[in-house]
Amino acid sequence: MSTPVTATSTTRTVDLAGGLSITIGEYGADTEGTGVLLLHGGAGPRTMTGLAAALSEHVYAVAPTHPGFDGTPRPDWCDSVADLAVAYLDLLDSLDLTGVMVIGNSIGGWIAAEMALRDTKGRIGALTLLNAVGIHANMPANQVIDPRTLPPQAVTKLSFANAAFRPDFSTFTDQQRAAAAANQQTLAVYGGPGFTYDPKLRGRLHRITLPVLVAWGEEDGIANATYGRGYADSFPNSRFVPIPEAAHFPQIEQLPATLAAIGDFVDTVVKPGLDD
Repeated sequence: MSTPVTATSTTRTVDLAGGLSITIGEYGADTEGTGVLLLHGGAGPRTMTGLAAALSEHVYAVAPTHPGFDGTPRPDWCDSVADLAVAYLDLLDSLDLTGVMVIGNSIGGWIAAEMALRDTKGRIGALTLLNAVGIHANMPANQVIDPRTLPPQAVTKLSFANAAFRPDFSTFTDQQRAAAAANQQTLAVYGGPGFTYDPKLRGRLHRITLPVLVAWGEEDGIANATYGRGYADSFPNSRFVPIPEAAHFPQIEQLPATLAAIGDFVDTVVKPGLDD
């Protein structure tokens, strides 16, 4: 897969059960009844736009905004990763997509795993987890860092290997600061008591028999590579691919390498013998 020069997208709101409305960005066109669903982490939907645009050169890509992020409405009942997982399965039903690859970064990877555990209609064909959180580390040294315990500058240093990608908070307007704080408050609602994990999730992952790619920025200071390998080992049908010179957001720092890992996974595991 190659990185596209330009890509167009459209944004719309999809109404689902329980009064839940989800804002989605659509990249490319649904011509085959399948596609990729890209789930962002706590840093917000913009962290997935570059990957979505690149993938749209090959497949229909849908990038939702988790309810409550970026000022979108969140019903009071939608307050857990499990709720998001069911909502996004409802979204796939609404879009009538099957064989979908769900790609999740950080908490988005946790949501993807929970979706696969609940996919009774066979909507999902494969998972790609990018520096995902969600499982509890077996060893204290491999525990995911709780970003709430650190100042923003320290979090960005752990999140990006290349300083050029780190946000400069001194340039933020009051409105931008308020929006970032609101996103973090929403993240805390979804994360629940464990914030970065469900203590029982690892024990359930053996039930996911779909092909799973776990691609990991090797220099992640939030969720280290050993944690990532443990995540991959929890699935019966998985592949672990380290992404050099990247930290918590490999799809941003090393987009070509991330695309290459996904492309090879599709060509050799998901759809072997078929052209893109």
